[in-house]
Amino acid sequence: MTDPQIAILMLVLFIGIVLLGFPIAFTLIAMGLGFGYYAYAKEDQLEHIFQNNIFDLFVSNTFSVMSNEVLVAVPLFLFMGYVVERANIVNRLFFSIQIATRHVPGSMAIAALATCAIFATATGIVGAVVTLMGLLAFPAMMKAGYDKKLASGVICAGGTLGILIPPSIMLIVYAAIAQVSPVRLYAAALFPGIMLASMYMMYVVVRATINPSLAPKPKEEDVPSIGIILWQLLTSFVPLFVLILGVLGSILAGVATPAEAAGVGSLGGLILAGLYRSLSWERLKEAVYLTARTSAMVCWLFVGSWTFASVFSYLGGHALIEHWILSMDLGPIQFLIIAQLIIFFLGWPLEWSEIIIIFVPIFLPLLQHYNIDPLFFGVLVALNLQTSFLTPPMAMSAYYLKGVAGKTVELIEIFKGIMPYLVIVIFAMFLMYVFPQIVLWLPKYLFG
Repeated sequence: MTDPQIAILMLVLFIGIVLLGFPIAFTLIAMGLGFGYYAYAKEDQLEHIFQNNIFDLFVSNTFSVMSNEVLVAVPLFLFMGYVVERANIVNRLFFSIQIATRHVPGSMAIAALATCAIFATATGIVGAVVTLMGLLAFPAMMKAGYDKKLASGVICAGGTLGILIPPSIMLIVYAAIAQVSPVRLYAAALFPGIMLASMYMMYVVVRATINPSLAPKPKEEDVPSIGIILWQLLTSFVPLFVLILGVLGSILAGVATPAEAAGVGSLGGLILAGLYRSLSWERLKEAVYLTARTSAMVCWLFVGSWTFASVFSYLGGHALIEHWILSMDLGPIQFLIIAQLIIFFLGWPLEWSEIIIIFVPIFLPLLQHYNIDPLFFGVLVALNLQTSFLTPPMAMSAYYLKGVAGKTVELIEIFKGIMPYLVIVIFAMFLMYVFPQIVLWLPKYLFG
């Protein structure tokens, strides 16, 4: 076998082993070291079993990841999200928005989507948002007589917004891989995120207007006075909105780097939790533990993927794929469609982290050939990856909701409920293809 054929075998074996359930980070490391030992042994003419450049490469990659300044923002944003999640802020936010929008058709679903968008902005963790809203908003909608499919679709679709809306962890990871400014990437993703959340809300309003039985209006006797509504909004929506605005605003204004803004956001989350009297030692320990566990997973995924990708490229895998794509004589739009279809299908068996770290770098060298802005490509990938959480039979957001809803709703009902939102995501991608300025206008306006 030639070296490029061995590289393709390496890629196929990785996908097969991951599908068997092996840990992805350690699978990447093991395969990178194993195939790298073969790749570098031919050149080194080894005299000793441990005299191989693959070990130097692995150590160098580990040091590079752990000292990457962009990735410092990851644990800080995670910590801010976990603190906010455990501070009982979200339940106050949901009920205050629901009461304030009571005259809008499908007000409770609108409140759930708005809460998901705001909470996703504070955490960026899909599983956490879907799980928490499944415990909080889904039972409330069931009690109010909402249609199960509509309610489950709202929770699942709203929970995935954290991938796209800044400060998304996924965008930080992409910025580190593509070597683009995370600040520009955040600016590029802001309008598409707001657009997608607005499209979700418009769909709910139209459905509830056409068929009011899907989302009954609240009873007037259950609505408190205007003073109580304003007080609840003031004590729930305003503090969290100020925190998010401070974090995002300082990044986009160039006042702070993402890591610095994340540090301020973490402190702000602790202050909010203290003001709401929900900051206990146990909750703080849990937030720190979850932050450390998730951050370690991301860092070791980077170490493994960079080692894997280095060996894959050294064996000629990247060159082979690049030659194959260029030989098809595609235009920029055709290339984007093929790349997004591949990412779409990879989203069924794999998580977003594996796709971003392992497979997206295969396409990055081709962007310059097709004159595609890496910011545009990154936002398009972020939008596309939401489909991996919404596409049956591997729609992870559906399983998150089913896990907390239990027998209240069947899995097939959740699948039916999320299909309209999957169509909306695809339509949003179409709009970005037709009007790329949706992505590119704000970063150009802010940074030139």
